[in-house]
Amino acid sequence: MPDIIQLLPDNIANQIAAGEVIQRPASAVKELLENAVDASATEIKLIVTDAGKNLVQVVDNGKGMSETDARMAFERHATSKISNIEDLFKIKTMGFRGEALASIAAVAQVELKTRKTDEELGTCIEIENSIVKSQEPCATAAGTNICMKNLFFNVPARRNFLKSNAAELRHIVDEFIRVAMAFPHIFFSLTSNGQQVFHLEAGSLKHRILQILGTAYSAKLVNVREETDYMNIYGFVGKPDTAKKTRGDQYFFVNSRYIKSAYLNHAVMNAFDEMIAKDSFPMYVLFIDLDPSQVDINVHPTKQEIKFEDEKIVYAFVQAAVKHALAQFSIAPSLDFSLNADIQQMEAISKPANEDRLQSIASSNLFKTFTQKNQAHKIEGTNRSELKHWKDFYEPSSLELPSDLGSVTETGKLEQELEYSGYSLLKQGPQIRLLPDATLVQLHNTYIITPTSEGFLLIHQQQAHERILYERYIEAANGKQMPAQHSLFPSTIELNATDSVLMEELLPDLKVLGYLIEPFGNNTFVVQGTPADILQGNEKMVIELLLEQYKHFTSDIKFSKREKLVRCVAKQQAIKTGKAMAQKEMMVLKEELFRCQVPNVTPNGSPTYLEFKGDYLERMFGRQ
Repeated sequence: MPDIIQLLPDNIANQIAAGEVIQRPASAVKELLENAVDASATEIKLIVTDAGKNLVQVVDNGKGMSETDARMAFERHATSKISNIEDLFKIKTMGFRGEALASIAAVAQVELKTRKTDEELGTCIEIENSIVKSQEPCATAAGTNICMKNLFFNVPARRNFLKSNAAELRHIVDEFIRVAMAFPHIFFSLTSNGQQVFHLEAGSLKHRILQILGTAYSAKLVNVREETDYMNIYGFVGKPDTAKKTRGDQYFFVNSRYIKSAYLNHAVMNAFDEMIAKDSFPMYVLFIDLDPSQVDINVHPTKQEIKFEDEKIVYAFVQAAVKHALAQFSIAPSLDFSLNADIQQMEAISKPANEDRLQSIASSNLFKTFTQKNQAHKIEGTNRSELKHWKDFYEPSSLELPSDLGSVTETGKLEQELEYSGYSLLKQGPQIRLLPDATLVQLHNTYIITPTSEGFLLIHQQQAHERILYERYIEAANGKQMPAQHSLFPSTIELNATDSVLMEELLPDLKVLGYLIEPFGNNTFVVQGTPADILQGNEKMVIELLLEQYKHFTSDIKFSKREKLVRCVAKQQAIKTGKAMAQKEMMVLKEELFRCQVPNVTPNGSPTYLEFKGDYLERMFGRQ
């Protein structure tokens, strides 16, 4: 048989290698920005067209390259950062493996213009599919100007996997922010399709944070700074009242390189223990500086995952530094010694015990079990007549549910009924006969008790309302647009650049759901109207929370953009636990729930109600 193993051509090998480094336009943006930083630039401009699919251009005023260096920069594994293996473990620059430009040239059309400050003429190189098309002297400004055009033009299958322009632009903005945040002493700008998205003047770290994350943090930042012989940590954390329900503004940098580390994030969360709610996440921008030999950054092509030689020391140091900073600024849980005014109205205060009441208490069985010997396990006989009304509660009734609220059966969904400790978690609803005229009871401002012909249902008001809203919004998303209520005084919302890009993407879908929002320029939007059944007055908070939920929507199932938005809106607008409801409100909620196609579970699968059956109630009281 003939030999079958052969060397791949250079252009194919380069395209395969490029797949690890350049996954989308944002990957190229990251590499080119880092190269500009390594070139000691003080001004870096990023220009993109069609979310980087047609053009990614980075212009810097760095030290530039000679004619030979410009040509060598596009060779695979050609780098000025490493000369021997020991250098790999003391890296202080952003790029070092010599793969970025070679990978970009393998999957795009590249034009490079560069000139050193001490030379009169620069060099212009055009490369396509890893092949140099031309190289000639040119007149250009000192520094480097590199254009990456038509990404994946020679790999159409890869290009088809790119997301929408809005989605890809969000990834570009994320990478831009991570580099710009790490180097506040450098001027950065980002222009997309001719519109300037960022204009970040050089300044302090705090100034850069406020430029990127918004001036709302101006009085909400706590300075963190600790220095030791082993490592230094500095940066800012947000005060506890800036914590959000979703992971938002959280940045970790090691030797000025952005990293993702659940381990270090846990250290910060521990430092905020008991200062914020368990389901909230603090804001932080933290920098760790330590000897490069103590950290391995070459464990992943994106260089965002690293390994520490002694991660336990780093964990303890981060946690202690954040705790110390919060303590210095007197930010800690406080005890409230003021007496609640409601306590003054309690019967124990307003009606002190008299002689007759004290004698009545002393003669009670409960008092005796605590004061007399050998009474701790005494169980008093129960008067069965006291339980006779329970039977009426779950005996079959002649009243039946009207036809429009009749039997509830879920079809084509989960075909399983889980019974545990006497109640049913209804995955496939059996015939439930509600008593339409029965009085409903709200328990702990969270649950609604409604009788049935065989027992009673315990409805969770928030999760039931979430199911109702979800089906209502799904119907709207499929063509029946929600009615909108125009605001008499439209409110203005100013977002950061990342959220502004996301808002632009969601505007058409939000309009379908009843939100009338228009762009007003400079990352500002005007809310002209909201869904008709939503109370007006807190539009800014509602929309900001909606964006946070959408950005960090997670699930094992891959949902469409509209499905994610519908789920977020339904969850956000649902009646919250702790809200007292009138009898009429509870009746409407119950009726609308059982008009739903799938009334027994929320969109994410949690139960909206539990059924307690009569036979279980019998067993509870020893009647079976």
